Amino acid sequence: MRLFNKNNICAKAVMFAAALLPLACSKSGGGTNNGGADTVVVPPPATFDINSINDTYAEVAPFANYLQWGSYNVHDPSIKKFGDYYYCYSTDAGYGIDVRLGLQIRKSKDLVQWQFVGWVFNSLPTKGADYIKQQSGTPNNSLWAPYVMKVGSEYRLYYSLSSATARLSVIGLATATNPEGPWTEKGTVVVSTNNAIRQTNAIDPTVIVTPAGEHWMYYGSAWDGIYVLKLDPATGLANSNGDIGVRVANRGYTSGKYNGNIEGAEIIYNADQKKYYLFIAYDWLETKYNIRVGKGDSPQGPFYDFNGVDINTDVDHAPMIVAPYQFSDHSGWQGVSHCTVFDDGAGNYYIGHQGRPAINKYFMDLHVRKLFWTKDGWPVASPERYAWEDNSLVAKDSLAGNWEQIILGYRVVPGYSAEQASPDFQVSQGLTIGANGTLNGDAASTWTYTAPWLEMHWSNGYTDKVFVQKGRDWEHKKQTIIFSGLNNTGTAIWGKKK
Repeated sequence: MRLFNKNNICAKAVMFAAALLPLACSKSGGGTNNGGADTVVVPPPATFDINSINDTYAEVAPFANYLQWGSYNVHDPSIKKFGDYYYCYSTDAGYGIDVRLGLQIRKSKDLVQWQFVGWVFNSLPTKGADYIKQQSGTPNNSLWAPYVMKVGSEYRLYYSLSSATARLSVIGLATATNPEGPWTEKGTVVVSTNNAIRQTNAIDPTVIVTPAGEHWMYYGSAWDGIYVLKLDPATGLANSNGDIGVRVANRGYTSGKYNGNIEGAEIIYNADQKKYYLFIAYDWLETKYNIRVGKGDSPQGPFYDFNGVDINTDVDHAPMIVAPYQFSDHSGWQGVSHCTVFDDGAGNYYIGHQGRPAINKYFMDLHVRKLFWTKDGWPVASPERYAWEDNSLVAKDSLAGNWEQIILGYRVVPGYSAEQASPDFQVSQGLTIGANGTLNGDAASTWTYTAPWLEMHWSNGYTDKVFVQKGRDWEHKKQTIIFSGLNNTGTAIWGKKK
């Protein structure tokens, strides 16, 4: 058993940096009822300015402004495209407020401008809360880490409800006929409690439907890694009542001490790659939080890391494709994990997660990045958030010049919040791509380019293979060229042109 209780550390980091505000608002927005006597003319919305998206948002953080939250106050997102809209469901979290419980819902047509829709629940789900009470626990007054999917005409929403008692948690299911609700609670899928049974904490669900129609749920945090559990496709509940599944992922130890948290799994099947990809959150959610990924041929595993090692082995696994980072002229982003991975229905993949600005780590912003696949089938994430850029190829003669490059290295820090106080930012360094085919003026370090793939061959033996695209320099609010990929050791390499 891991000597860790996430439940006691500010309830999934719903921490408040300002004084708590009273809940003075209901779910519905304001308005007047004139009995239909007059025609109400609603002015058209102003053209959206992407520069209005800020790192911090204290001015709109109070609960009364929830309709202005947009991409703010987002933690543990689950995003899927239903019809013309992408829908985002997220944990009960807010900056500086005693946040309303119920799981937040947003929608967007472009993954940049988000509209706050409402909440899944108006109160704690009865079945989940009752289980915790029956175990002599007190359920938290907040819900965490939802997962959403559509099966036939039914929308299914899996939620996490925990308590102050170590590992006393529930994953439950609610259903609806509309992605905005109303939602009806159906039952509990898997539970955990503080007993002698070897099991992970029953939170953080994600589900895959195989090409053959099987449904598998992955869940867990700390204690005993990530588990997989077979579901009944007809009901969305466990295929066998009381089944807890089996472990498929774990991480390592340093000098006999567990290296830190493992949680927040996300699973997808890429039909082009014919592989299942299991994305996992490592480390403390306010600081070193980062994203790892393994791939496999079966939903039951094994999943393998970059070095071909089963990710259920007690070591830390690569590649790490998103981690706390800092480009020039910015405080940096930390806590960049617990991801959602989704596609647009046209073959384009995206990865979303929370981001916490180093200037104040209690703000929680939704980051959505494009996701690409290397030639050997590994996903790599854009170094910058998505900003409507297309997939047109970048000309070779546009690459020469000065860049910033980030090598997503990693420093093992065993432990949790107390030990992982530093985000361990990966900081940008200068890179010069020479028109004469050299790197940083070194004749022994060279580059080649076959759009969209740039290969940088370094004299020290490293080779970086990166995907080049147009993108937005969010730190300087301008358009630029960016790249993302892996080197020959499985380390992620990011860059943007100055």
